[in-house]
Amino acid sequence: MVTLAGLASILVLAVSCATKPPAKPGHTFFPPAPDEPRVQFLASFSSDVDLGWNVSKFAEFVTGKAAAQNPLIKPYGVAAKDGKIFVCDTMQGAVEIFDFEKKRAYYLAPRGEGRLKTPINITIDADGTRYVADTGRGQVVLFRNDDQYITAMGKTDEMRPSDVAITSDRLYVTDLKGHVVRVYSKADRTLLFTIPRDPKTAQRKLLSPTNLAVDEQAGKLVISDTGAFSVQIYDLEGKFLSAIGGQGVAPGLLARPKGVALDRAGLIYIVDAATQVVQIFNADGRLLMFFGQPETSTRGDLHLPAAVRLDYENVKLFQNEIAPGRECEYLIYVTSQVGANKVNVYGFLKKK
Repeated sequence: MVTLAGLASILVLAVSCATKPPAKPGHTFFPPAPDEPRVQFLASFSSDVDLGWNVSKFAEFVTGKAAAQNPLIKPYGVAAKDGKIFVCDTMQGAVEIFDFEKKRAYYLAPRGEGRLKTPINITIDADGTRYVADTGRGQVVLFRNDDQYITAMGKTDEMRPSDVAITSDRLYVTDLKGHVVRVYSKADRTLLFTIPRDPKTAQRKLLSPTNLAVDEQAGKLVISDTGAFSVQIYDLEGKFLSAIGGQGVAPGLLARPKGVALDRAGLIYIVDAATQVVQIFNADGRLLMFFGQPETSTRGDLHLPAAVRLDYENVKLFQNEIAPGRECEYLIYVTSQVGANKVNVYGFLKKK
């Protein structure tokens, strides 16, 4: 059986690039040579120090290294907006916000009504409104773009939300307790319907809907169903379209699917926490490649990965890390729940 460890040598994206100048030593690409690279590992960060911040010169003098400030402990969801990267830390009950301009990190950890217990995923709307799926509270907690608490969706014993996807007029919320995706009106947050439409008789039931991605233009909702070892694809009205995966560790199969993402061309990213890689499929569900290289010493390794998020807005933050002669179309953030590097940043390389 072909394993994921050998996948890089036999799979490349159908949209291959022209030959480019050799990169400087130290750059890590996926798939590796001799295949044409499509993804480059750019950087990783886990605390203020990785952004260049050092508040304790004395500690650095004593230990010989910079003291970690505001470290991530056990991250899951990640999002980006306006030069800041937001990471849910389930162990600390907070969202850590990394401000790359100021080279600082701070916690969104309010008290009172806005208090977070187990924030799993965060999604940020165009206006900056932050939706935090908190499985500990059993609610989706909303904050303004200035970190001020707005409200919480749902009664505390009603659901167990783990992710939120946003369209222009709707909110899609995974509910691990009800084994459905709840669909709300964004305007007044009233429940419209659930997916599947009738879970008791639906041909395609959801066992553990964990993570979401949405493409409003294509009318597609991608649901990571961890319990079914697959990713289910529905239209935005709840009609089942197709599925990707199936239990296993061979290419195209999934052992523990978690985070999912969609790019503007319809490519589907799926995190597998068991095989510790991210697989990329085309819009028809055909496997193209993977990246992550689990359990090696290669830069860009993943260790118990959880979430994946794409970012077209902030490529400039990592421009200096992109290999000479190459261009980055968008950033790919992947969180790791263990290990030294909690958030890995990759770049999807443009064709030239």
